[in-house]
Amino acid sequence: MSSLNPYEENEKLIAMAQAGDESARAQVHEANIGLVYMVLEKFKNTSYEYEDLFQVGSIGLLKAVDKFDFNFNVRFSTYAVPMIIGEIKKFLRDDGIVKVQRGIKETYSKIRWAQDKLRGELGREPGVDEIGLLLGMDKEEIVMSIEACQVPAYINDVLPREENDNLSMLDRLTASESSAVMLEKIALREALSTLDEREREVILRRYFKDETQSLIAGDLGVSQVQISRIEKTAIKKLKTILE
Repeated sequence: MSSLNPYEENEKLIAMAQAGDESARAQVHEANIGLVYMVLEKFKNTSYEYEDLFQVGSIGLLKAVDKFDFNFNVRFSTYAVPMIIGEIKKFLRDDGIVKVQRGIKETYSKIRWAQDKLRGELGREPGVDEIGLLLGMDKEEIVMSIEACQVPAYINDVLPREENDNLSMLDRLTASESSAVMLEKIALREALSTLDEREREVILRRYFKDETQSLIAGDLGVSQVQISRIEKTAIKKLKTILE
């Protein structure tokens, strides 16, 4: 019987798979296939067959096995989830499922205009009711248009706000906390934990509190150029893990 815990056993198999062991590759796939099922909850309302999306998600899982870097010091599941999500989103984009009718595009343009207008007036992200009141639209029509027109990148879904409110615009509008959204939030939090203390502080203040580089530089007693470098380095690390 192996003395390794499940996480260590999984990483051992990943290392063997990356070295060319097809049997280990198959074992890793089987042991982590639950991640694909969890991610598919996010896409259950598409018009595609579940089996088709499952196959695409499995490709994402295998890509995660091939590209996983042990130096990231994160669990494999943290790395694999955004890879699986990204593979499915790429498939949907490339296959044309996100083609939008002209009328919906026009509605979405109005929504974006209303968001910008209300954001300037209120000093915060407007709610769906406020957008609907300004445009004379139903909540359902607004949410449907946003869902149809937005194909967000994984990390770019997150909008600047409070540190513990890592929600996309659509998540805020619908106030939904589905398992898929929670998966993305957990993955992002764990990715942030791989940054050093200074990098994490800069990213949180820049993208979750919407603070300027100059303000952060003044608080930390460094130059704006240094903050810019720290931010770029941190973003590069996050993209390596999350994309």
